[in-house]
Amino acid sequence: MTVAEVARDGGKPVVRACEGYAREGGIGESLKRLRRARRFGRQRCVTLLAEGQYQLLQVELPTNAASMTRDELREALRWRVKEMVDFPVERAGIDLLEIPPVGNRPPQVWVVLASHDVLQPIIWEFQEAKVTLAAIDIPELAQRNLAALFEEANRGLALLSFDRQGGRLVITYQGELYMTRHIDVGSAELADPRDGALYERVLLDIQRSLDSFDRNYGAINVARLLIGPMPQTEAGAFIEYLGGNLSLPVASAHLAEVMDFTQTPHLDDPAAQADAWLALGAALRE
Repeated sequence: MTVAEVARDGGKPVVRACEGYAREGGIGESLKRLRRARRFGRQRCVTLLAEGQYQLLQVELPTNAASMTRDELREALRWRVKEMVDFPVERAGIDLLEIPPVGNRPPQVWVVLASHDVLQPIIWEFQEAKVTLAAIDIPELAQRNLAALFEEANRGLALLSFDRQGGRLVITYQGELYMTRHIDVGSAELADPRDGALYERVLLDIQRSLDSFDRNYGAINVARLLIGPMPQTEAGAFIEYLGGNLSLPVASAHLAEVMDFTQTPHLDDPAAQADAWLALGAALRE
């Protein structure tokens, strides 16, 4: 379990603390142990759902959305996506993230849903541990928060990261999430690519995603593709391979360029950044 504390003061976000802890028992027991050790104070806490615990959908806004309150819009979309999810929508938490319109594309919105069976135990564990839970977030938005730090003015950015569950590609513009794709190749697999086949699979997924984004959001110019920290020694070869086969620049995402690690110098290590990647993104939530 990784716990990160980030402060925004107008300049680079300052990482005040970031540590990994072995889980003993359930999440609730770990939270209680950390609170007793004064790892939690009065800060508001954000936690992330894991892959498979939620569904994220992109749908068109209803034509009468402007006349609805946010609660009314949320309920209208709950029933619109009923057949797109694999759990009963009447027993699901739902929230929305509007996508600012670009060009002539009809207004879109992200809809995220998670079953009460997933959400309620998390809420109860934080309550029992007496740790204030401000939000339950998702990995795509945590990575969106990190991507926003690297954006250039009036240019889109693609950011790709890998963990044990696979790859996560997000494309952002002016701090907003416009596209996300899951790539079914994990970080451990990339550490030992067999005759380049995995590299090619990832490349094809990226190319398809970029082509789809260009068709839907042609008014946004994606300036570059950044690759999140990869502690494996093959990271350089992987980035070089992508750069030689894509039409846009490809480079490493060095978090030290956009975050202040003065109080957490161990995060200068790419392996430590890889472990803390999503926790840091979640802690950036405004």
